[in-house]
Amino acid sequence: MIEAGIRGRLETIVDERTTAAAVGSGLVEVFATPMMVALMERTCHTSVAPFLDEGQTTVGTLVAMSHTAATPKGMKVWCESELTEVDGRRLVFAVSAHDECGLIGEGRHERFVVNKDKFQQKAESKRAQ
Repeated sequence: MIEAGIRGRLETIVDERTTAAAVGSGLVEVFATPMMVALMERTCHTSVAPFLDEGQTTVGTLVAMSHTAATPKGMKVWCESELTEVDGRRLVFAVSAHDECGLIGEGRHERFVVNKDKFQQKAESKRAQ
């Protein structure tokens, strides 16, 4: 059963593949905002995965983030998440991202619990339209 209070933490090292210049979100060699958001989503997803029933997964539906400090290549970055609200299948997380010097971003992320196969089939049905 999924209940508020579940926490997650993941980390990575900023490298040439995760910079703004590499992903096309800017021209600078610092941790890209899209990569920070992806780390936040992955942290939330993995934190609740052990509590899901077989065949279930979660999908992101809302991202509200600020990215407040730049992190150069070679530095460690990590995300911490806390599940703050469970409303049926809707999960709300508080998230924060940090580097070795402090807070670099924070915000809120929402995910929904779905049946993985049914969700994929519905998405694939768009091809027939």
